[in-house]
Amino acid sequence: MSKVFKSVKDVTKEELLAPGHRLCAGCAAGTAVRQILKASGRDTIVVSPTSCLEVSTSYFPQSAWRVPWVHVAFENAAAVAAGISNALKVLQRKGKSGEKADVIAIGGDGGTFDIGLQSLSGALERGDDILYICYDNEAYMNTGIQRSSATPFGAATTTSPPGKRSIGQRTEKKDLVGIAIAHGIPYAATACPSYPFDLMNKVRRGLDVDGPALIHVLAPCPTGWRTETSESIELGKLAVLTGLWPLYEFVNGEVKLTVQVPRREPVTKYLKAQGRFRHLDEETVKRIQEKADRLAKRFGMGPLREQQ
Repeated sequence: MSKVFKSVKDVTKEELLAPGHRLCAGCAAGTAVRQILKASGRDTIVVSPTSCLEVSTSYFPQSAWRVPWVHVAFENAAAVAAGISNALKVLQRKGKSGEKADVIAIGGDGGTFDIGLQSLSGALERGDDILYICYDNEAYMNTGIQRSSATPFGAATTTSPPGKRSIGQRTEKKDLVGIAIAHGIPYAATACPSYPFDLMNKVRRGLDVDGPALIHVLAPCPTGWRTETSESIELGKLAVLTGLWPLYEFVNGEVKLTVQVPRREPVTKYLKAQGRFRHLDEETVKRIQEKADRLAKRFGMGPLREQQ
């Protein structure tokens, strides 16, 4: 049975992502990784493709990782993680290894939604025993805030700039969990470091299933989202409370909302807090509110709170 995290008493004080890394102040990706590693423990091998997380935690000759860690190319994190997982199984069969290590791939939205989707799909289709975690800051932040297929509708990036003929990002965000579920995997979930116990419990469940699992983590980025460094956790909460980021899990064909929202906040609270959305007109905001309403209905969230 999976370890359950209910309070700080259940969480180890050991830090497996060392302080002193070079992630930006307020970066929620670092917070998410701390929580991930507290849930997984020392018997973990992490695979990371090129990303903000990779370049900021592995400046040669230093490393912030206190577990075995492998940097791979943008496109093949899932394939390398699958190779490590299967190699460990071979060693165990031959009696050349002791306790089983968990294998986690941690990639950004660029290395997951776009460049790495092919190898991720292959690992899910084959049933490789890995946990793939996408920390999603909704653009290619490391290389200059370019749009990805995870960038939400209407957001401004350097390659989807707003103007007289453009509202910013023209397409809707890709449904990563839906794509993963279509492969018939046993476990998939959304998470956010603003809800640490929810995230850590999902990591444990993802590691404990037999076969591939995927967790899609929202990771607010002060640099790309044009927000204050102190606001990342609050922004993650607003994403959940507006219904734009429902926290749910998919377990063997059944979907369950894991954080209830009896009364939703209007999306304007979330959008107005971010410079990347400051250009939006009322019609576009209305469209985003309608999307939140559809997601709320789909996942059984509460009605919209009356605006004062």
